Amino acid sequence: MGQPKQTSSVTPLRAMSRAVSFAAFGGLLLSQTAALAQSASQQPATTANSRSTVSQDNSTTNTAAAFDDGTDDTATPAANGTTTNPDDAAQRPAIPEAQTGDDITGSILDDDIRRLNTREAPIDETLPRRRTAESASAAETPGIPIGTFVLRPSVTQSINTETTKDGNTRQQRAFLETDAAATLTSDWGRHQLTVTSEGAWQKNISGEGEEQPSFKVNGDLRLDLPDDTVAHLTAGYNFYREDTDDPDAVANATQQSDVQEFSAGASVQRDFGILRGTTALALTRSIYSDATLANGTTVALSDRDQTAGTLRGRVGYELSPALIPFIEATIGRSVYDETRDSAGYERSGHSYGAKAGVEVDLGEKLKGEVGVGYEMANFEDSRLSSIDTATLDASLLWSPIRGTDVNFDLQTSIQPSTTAGESGYVSHALTTTVTHQLRDNLVGTMIGGVTWRDYPTDSTINDELVYTAATGLTWNINRYLDLTSTLGYELTTRKEGTDSQQWRAGVGLKLKR
Repeated sequence: MGQPKQTSSVTPLRAMSRAVSFAAFGGLLLSQTAALAQSASQQPATTANSRSTVSQDNSTTNTAAAFDDGTDDTATPAANGTTTNPDDAAQRPAIPEAQTGDDITGSILDDDIRRLNTREAPIDETLPRRRTAESASAAETPGIPIGTFVLRPSVTQSINTETTKDGNTRQQRAFLETDAAATLTSDWGRHQLTVTSEGAWQKNISGEGEEQPSFKVNGDLRLDLPDDTVAHLTAGYNFYREDTDDPDAVANATQQSDVQEFSAGASVQRDFGILRGTTALALTRSIYSDATLANGTTVALSDRDQTAGTLRGRVGYELSPALIPFIEATIGRSVYDETRDSAGYERSGHSYGAKAGVEVDLGEKLKGEVGVGYEMANFEDSRLSSIDTATLDASLLWSPIRGTDVNFDLQTSIQPSTTAGESGYVSHALTTTVTHQLRDNLVGTMIGGVTWRDYPTDSTINDELVYTAATGLTWNINRYLDLTSTLGYELTTRKEGTDSQQWRAGVGLKLKR
């Protein structure tokens, strides 16, 4: 029988050609699939490794986990069905260190991906932040370390001129003045001790006039106690020469009395939630030296030596940290060393006072307190009339703009007298100080004040008004050296009698450390 007839149009040569084409296409398809599978398997590792920041030990563990289980050297099936050799891991790039926490797996989305209102960077974020330049006038000297304390001393040497006119009497003098000041502050973790001192020494170089030396030192120990309690222990010493215009000054004296005052005190302040309580005790000891008359004789003033004490209590209600209304009461006692003075009067007595006010603390813009009240003083001698008055006290520090500070101080007080037959007077003193930074290293100061000495209606002494005005410039040559200049004027007016005036000007150098 013959072979069957070939009816297919596909010849053997064509069939072989088509088989080769199908094999090539299948190989290309398999290679692309393997490449895509390998890329997909590496992408999660790349995402997780981009956040990695852990130690080298964790990096080694994660590297082995990405390519091998680390238990044997057998081949591991790949995602595309092929096998991978562990030796290939050494040829692959090392995976960065992994991050600790939830980000170690790379499954936690970034916070900014979840948020719809993502934070926008400021326009100038790429620019460096400007540091506020420290003003040369406000720069604090580094001080001198002494153990756990820091001492900041300063010395000012100035040359001055002064002219005094009292009625038809006129005096003029030029003098050198040395002013020294120092602050000693502790650097403790708890509690704080602060000691401040200042003094002035004058030496006439021409003309005539009374020299006015002074010196004072004060210490304050703050104790930080439990239960929101703060205690203060204070002590001080003050030396000054009585001014010729003082109501108790000795007439026609070439040198007035030197006064020494010793003070001590203690206070405790505690917060009771919205209530704040303060109790304070203050003691003062005053000693007067003899005054020297024009003829060289002296006048003993030991009958003015006295000891005085004041007990004060205050309760405040905190409406907010910036506003605290308060009420305050005081009681005082003064005892003279001599029962009767040289004129035969018993001047020991008692004093009482009460006031209500508010404390304000608005940060750098405004802080201080204002209070109104009533005060009275009586004496053991029935011939001396009692003194009473309404009081208005204020102490405010206001900064309207940067570089400008306004200090407003108003004080009402009863001042006992040692003049025969006089019990004393009420002093109303207002002082305003404005400090303005004219330039980075130049500061101007202006001071204005008025004091009203209000005597009782039955007094033989008329009321007096004292006006003061002063201005000054301080040029900071550097952190340790200043050039200072001052100009001042004082006027005392009386309803009866002559007025007195005083002009003063000076320039000096201040060395500070």
